[in-house]
Amino acid sequence: MEIYLVRHTETICEKGICYGQSDVDIAVPFDNIFDEIVSQLPSEASIFTSPLKRCVILAKHIQNNIKTISYHEDERLKEMNFGDWELKNWNEIPPEQLNPWMEDFVNIKVSNGESFVELHDRVSDFLLNNISKNVKQPIVIVAHAGIIRSILCHQTSLPLKEAFQNKVDFGQVIKIEL
Repeated sequence: MEIYLVRHTETICEKGICYGQSDVDIAVPFDNIFDEIVSQLPSEASIFTSPLKRCVILAKHIQNNIKTISYHEDERLKEMNFGDWELKNWNEIPPEQLNPWMEDFVNIKVSNGESFVELHDRVSDFLLNNISKNVKQPIVIVAHAGIIRSILCHQTSLPLKEAFQNKVDFGQVIKIEL
């Protein structure tokens, strides 16, 4: 089964801002970028998307430009919850909080947020319960870098601590076979 992993386009956030589950908007103009993304997708697919607007805007554009078998917004596809760090500049996060997390982001939970293993668990639950191996049509998943890295770790058995080996650019489309 073909799965197309699509990362949302650039946001309005300045570089260096932590914005995991904050519902930030995307930068304009985006029409040409959206059309380029659609050109890399199959003509027919089921669409799953994060419910955050930076993904939904793109997913709705895809839905309007390909034959859509089904469309689902799924909470499990939200980016990592950075809790108390949301919308803060990474440089403003106290080193006594940031450094341990940077050394073990897989297991260390952000204050009032989650760890990468918790994100991976919800992604695994999504894959197990929503992606049937019997489905014949392609699937498009519109999501965030953390979610896509988690899916790629799941797909390739790459250890979670190596997740950042998977480079995922804004607006990138990655095709995998499940």
